[in-house]
Amino acid sequence: MRLFCFLTLFFTLSIQAQFQINGIVTDADNKPLPFATITTVDNNNTITDVDGKFILNFSSKSSFFTVSYIGFQTKKIAIDENKKFYPISLVQKTDDLKEVVVSNENPALTIIKKVIANKNNNNPQKKLKTFEYKTYNKLIVTANPDSIQGRIDSSATYKDLEKKKINIDSSDYKFKEIITKQHLFQTEKVSQYQFGDHKLKETVLGTKIAGFKNPIYEVIAFNLQSISIYDNKYELFETKYENPISNTAPASYNYKLLDTVNIKGRETFMIYFKHKRKSSGLEGVLYIDQENFAIAKAVMRIKGVLDISGIHEFEYVPSEKIWFQSNTTFKIVKGKNDDDIKILGGTIQFDGDISDDFEPRKKTASDFTYLLSESNNFDIHYNNPTVIKNPSLYIEIKDDASQKPEEFWNTYRKATLDEKSEKTYELLDSLSVNRRIEKRLGFGRKILNGYIPVGPVDLDLKKIISYNNYEGFRLGLGGITNEKFSKNFRIEGYSAYGTKDGVVKYNLGIGFLLDKNTNTWLNGSYTDDIREIASTVFAVDKRVFKIYDPRPINISTFYKYDSWKANIQTKIIPKTEAVVELARTYVEPKFDYLFNYNEHLYSNYIMTTAMVSIVWAPFSDFMQTPTGRNESDKRFPRFTFQYTQTLPNVLGNDFTFGKIDFKTEYEKKYLNGQKTSLLLQGGYAMGDAPLTHLYNTMPNNLTKETVIQRITFAGRNSFETMFFNEFFSSQYVFFQAKHGFKRMQIVKKVSPSLVLVTRMAWGHMENPEQHVGPSYKTLDKGFFESGLELNKIYKGFGLGGFYRYGPNQLLKFEDNIAVKISYVIDLGL
Repeated sequence: MRLFCFLTLFFTLSIQAQFQINGIVTDADNKPLPFATITTVDNNNTITDVDGKFILNFSSKSSFFTVSYIGFQTKKIAIDENKKFYPISLVQKTDDLKEVVVSNENPALTIIKKVIANKNNNNPQKKLKTFEYKTYNKLIVTANPDSIQGRIDSSATYKDLEKKKINIDSSDYKFKEIITKQHLFQTEKVSQYQFGDHKLKETVLGTKIAGFKNPIYEVIAFNLQSISIYDNKYELFETKYENPISNTAPASYNYKLLDTVNIKGRETFMIYFKHKRKSSGLEGVLYIDQENFAIAKAVMRIKGVLDISGIHEFEYVPSEKIWFQSNTTFKIVKGKNDDDIKILGGTIQFDGDISDDFEPRKKTASDFTYLLSESNNFDIHYNNPTVIKNPSLYIEIKDDASQKPEEFWNTYRKATLDEKSEKTYELLDSLSVNRRIEKRLGFGRKILNGYIPVGPVDLDLKKIISYNNYEGFRLGLGGITNEKFSKNFRIEGYSAYGTKDGVVKYNLGIGFLLDKNTNTWLNGSYTDDIREIASTVFAVDKRVFKIYDPRPINISTFYKYDSWKANIQTKIIPKTEAVVELARTYVEPKFDYLFNYNEHLYSNYIMTTAMVSIVWAPFSDFMQTPTGRNESDKRFPRFTFQYTQTLPNVLGNDFTFGKIDFKTEYEKKYLNGQKTSLLLQGGYAMGDAPLTHLYNTMPNNLTKETVIQRITFAGRNSFETMFFNEFFSSQYVFFQAKHGFKRMQIVKKVSPSLVLVTRMAWGHMENPEQHVGPSYKTLDKGFFESGLELNKIYKGFGLGGFYRYGPNQLLKFEDNIAVKISYVIDLGL
């Protein structure tokens, strides 16, 4: 969701000046010199990129700048006011290089090893007990008007040598006219950072987003670059890469000593680094203090579909003998890619890699668009007693953060807003109102969660239509009241009709908000519906919206239930969400089944239960907003526990039993586009539990004669070769491992994703004599299947094949095979 909002703003808000020059630095053979140092008289420095190119912005007019590169003669370049592009060729030194000799090995590698060895002495989060500071951040999406030709192109069409029509291309002209007056997008933020007890917390004091009255929390929480330069994983645009100064980095990176440079009055080594596998890691430059081997400046870059760079600048603090971060800069420009990229229905154009067979496409105005985020730290305090409120939160946004007066911003801005920035707020605020952008973004949020807002009610898209073998087509209508109705009270419900069973089902519930900060709700509901037998439902599982839910299509065995429930939902315990519930449920199996309890056969029964369900995400980051607490960065592993106990002699309860259920999820994404996910799940029923409330281990295969007849849609975490109602257990453990490889391009529009899947389960049935009617097997010897999926072969559709093996393998070879269709909707996120 955060990426959806951020990219939507970045790439679809298209409707921006200081003195600037650019150029390229090469050697005598016209080969680019990456990371050459460009210096002005007022110390406004920059470096060339990997292609030798540079852009230099002047805060004040300068008459010249110098270009230096180790092993080459330094060159002084005069600035011509009418000249924008400077091709610069450096001459290699003919005398012996006077280079710092550290050892007989690669001097850069030796320096990097010393940086790694001294990290704890130089990392503020290791050396300092506490610190706090404030940050002013400004983010813009804009373009340099001088880069755009801005002419009006015309072309004519002819028929029988007569001119019939004139086409005028004025898009670049209009874009330049707009971008000269304003930015495309602009935000400002003032935050307080506090560090103590090995935890860092950000409190957003003020936030301002052009075109939006209310803050977009997903954008505020979006992590553009790592705060610390010393973490083993460095993050750029929500992707983590191996840090060039991590403990294992010397085995993965190449290093080169480029130069020695003076920064803030201290001598530093300038070291270029590049990952040995180009597609897997970062490249850039580290400026390393020659005395204490601390990072004095860092340039981190990844170049691909997007050209992304992060720059960290530091100030040396003599009293603490440490370099402390003072400024960060993050920039995105369009990179190179073979095809245009589609995000949420909009196309973003990227240059393809040029070959002999293709002509480069004409540059459009959007090719010059870039995102720039700059942060300045101030009011810094070290080792002072610091009290951090709610330290388990990663980000807290003050209730009045979006309502700060202009005096607040003038206090914290590094410089007053220029006319262009002021115009941006004025024009985008007006544009947002006219085009209802804020409302459309809110509408998009709800659609992704499976709702359509209609006035004070959000209609539930999941309730409109579905299909299963018992009800046939299930047609319905449902929804929940939204903030237009009330922020502290809600009503929800649905009604559905099965075309095959001819029965109406319904639900009605109400909720009262007890505490906004911890999202604590008191709820009550009544439900008359059906549910799959022996299925496991975790009360704290997040609602997942799918345009289709394939597995229920094949289910035919359900039980009817009438249930009164009262529960409390809360996030009061840090990094958790919990549900505590009391329920009285009347159950009537809708299949041939009797439960034998104390020599009495029950065809229906009453259960009064108490249940506690909790999900714990110890490694995730959480954000406190004025509307509640949210998981801002989902990390793994995460753990879910649930305990259910019937209450004897309470409201007519018939049986006494308890159930313990658990689930552990893990997911790891690799830099090369691959992903591994693991799932461990289990349950244990104690006492006299009917079959309806035991475990079926998620089967998803039909009892048909041939493989072709059994072709259905694949489930997400289900056994594709296990037949429905084949196995039941009173205790079980289930394990699933999936590994997805990077998408393979077969032809231009066919790029499937290969996923390897392995599943296994063990189980046991206590007191099988209690369950009269259905015939089934147990999982004492285990159940095993493996297979592969080719997802997104074309238009989201894919195909999978699975094979059953082990003790429960069937006699006929073809009965152990399942072929499944998959469909993955791709929103471009």
